Amino acid sequence: MTKESAIKVFDQKQIRTHWNDDQEKWYFSIVDVVGILSGSVNPQSYWRKLKQRLKQEGNETVTNCHALKMIAADGKMRMTDVADTQQLFRLIQSIPSPKAEPFKIWLAKVGSDRVDEIEDPEIGIERLMDTYQRKGYSKEWINQRLKSIEVRKELTDEWETRGVKKGQDFAILTDEITKAWSGFTTKKYKKLKELKKENLRDHMTNLELVLNMLAEATTTEISKEKNPKTFNDSKRIAKQGGTIAGNTRREIEEKSGKKIVTKLNAKKLDNNKGIE
Repeated sequence: MTKESAIKVFDQKQIRTHWNDDQEKWYFSIVDVVGILSGSVNPQSYWRKLKQRLKQEGNETVTNCHALKMIAADGKMRMTDVADTQQLFRLIQSIPSPKAEPFKIWLAKVGSDRVDEIEDPEIGIERLMDTYQRKGYSKEWINQRLKSIEVRKELTDEWETRGVKKGQDFAILTDEITKAWSGFTTKKYKKLKELKKENLRDHMTNLELVLNMLAEATTTEISKEKNPKTFNDSKRIAKQGGTIAGNTRREIEEKSGKKIVTKLNAKKLDNNKGIE
């Protein structure tokens, strides 16, 4: 079993999965999930009928699903329909099963929480703090993380003002900043910390967070002063902001004799000692 593929166990039954390294997302075998939730003796047939019905209803979830080769029961690699996490949640809602109810309730709760947060942003902040505390993060680390979210928001607002598009363009500029201050691309940084879909900042140590904030805050200030007209202009500024933080990192490392960017994962540190 490679790191790109794995078997997830749910209710003592197996679900075949595949990790797409480029897209940074998991894909799940739909027929395996359908078999567990429906209890059907022939999940392939159940999925064919469900798929046909959803297509007739114009459900784009099915239209967007694609197939991957996965290990079949006979041990051979065979094509099977797969879904990412978002598509899977939508499909689960189409299957009348008591086992699907926890997922439906969770989805409804998430939707309700999101509406509340829009009406009162402080609710979202309090909920976020509570989430980090339950995961075992120290108060000092949580405060630092919340500040990093604020700094990041200021940067993305600045990018939007300069006409930078969300999604891929944001990712490219973020990668420029990350490379310049840490010496790693975002992808390699996450690999160093043995992450996949997880948020990189949630696994940074306190000092890593500080330097990342310095890089992003500096990029924001330079962008405001330079008023970039093109994406390439913003890309150069992103590198400049990251470089300033990178110089700071190297100076700290020279004085302390320790590497700042390491595989040390904040989430895995001893909860009793807190996250430094």
